[in-house]
Amino acid sequence: MTKISAIIPTLNEEIHIADAIKSVSFADEVIVIDSFSTDKTVEIAEKMNVKIIKRKFDDFSSQKNFAISQAKHPWIYILDADERVTKPVKAEILESVKNPNGFVGFYVRRTFYFAGKKINYCGWQRDKVVRLFLKEQCKYVGVVHETITTNGQLGFLKNKIDHFGYRNYNHFISKINYYSSLKAKELHAKGKKVNAFHLLVKPAARFFIHYIIRLGFLDGLAGLILAKILAYSVFTRYIKLWLLNKGIKEH
Repeated sequence: MTKISAIIPTLNEEIHIADAIKSVSFADEVIVIDSFSTDKTVEIAEKMNVKIIKRKFDDFSSQKNFAISQAKHPWIYILDADERVTKPVKAEILESVKNPNGFVGFYVRRTFYFAGKKINYCGWQRDKVVRLFLKEQCKYVGVVHETITTNGQLGFLKNKIDHFGYRNYNHFISKINYYSSLKAKELHAKGKKVNAFHLLVKPAARFFIHYIIRLGFLDGLAGLILAKILAYSVFTRYIKLWLLNKGIKEH
């Protein structure tokens, strides 16, 4: 009952995929579930003795749940391609699956990097995600910001993994455009409408939360840039929802 299947969802992650796979080399099985990448992601992964599944992307929860259903082993470790399992976390993972102490899964905290700079504040000081869990006890729900539902208690790993979420400005903006489109479609499907509050107040509130309340100003210029981009992400989401409400598609 201590064997682990590591799962890495990918779409055009040729820059990250080799290091991501290496960081979970302790797992008994590594699965790359790819959404038909057009770069060298799959080509690189094929050379690293991992299982590759190609599946058309519908939403994040469905993609991950499908990969979990294909895993051989009871314990699952989900790794985004831009994350790295550090040596202290690896040791904790191996110990936790041997002695879970009644927990069916574990949160792990992340150290966030932006354009090569470690971000200590701006909201990421409390960043945590469920990454290690028993496949029979946990399931993903949600279209965009997917979460884990469990049939038991979750514990915490003490150490942090590294999260290289945004390599540069263009990469950050491309991710914002991708996620904002998915979120706008989700809101549109729920019948949500846009008004001035969404376009004026919500972006400003997001900036204030990340830059002031979550101490982004302590990260210097990087914190200011992050808070501005995060505010822009909210603004973009509601512009796209407004267009969908008017029957105008992005593409």
